[in-house]
Amino acid sequence: MDLVGKIKILNGTQTLGDNGFRKREVVITTEEQYPQHILVEFIQDKCDLLNGYVVGQEVKIALNLRGREWVNPEGVSKYFNAIQGWRIELINSQESTSNSLLEQEPSSFLDDPDNDLPF
Repeated sequence: MDLVGKIKILNGTQTLGDNGFRKREVVITTEEQYPQHILVEFIQDKCDLLNGYVVGQEVKIALNLRGREWVNPEGVSKYFNAIQGWRIELINSQESTSNSLLEQEPSSFLDDPDNDLPF
């Protein structure tokens, strides 16, 4: 499953428990009629995939939906869901495209020495 949107929040890596479990969360805002703010967590070695990304960038995240059951001391089952990212990639923004177009040197056919047009 893929999620496309802009990075709204990019949290630092958290280390939880005695075993050194690592988790890093990012909030992505989708661009649709009713934008959604989706929390995606990256765990363990996948936390490092978020290094180099900043708020405002448009990204595509490959993710998995995870669910688990927990039975409380009274014997009642509760269910929890998680959205876990396992890959992230930058989507080319218009800014980078427009900057590359501005860097190109303008050319004119009038300056071409092989131009033999009569005007």
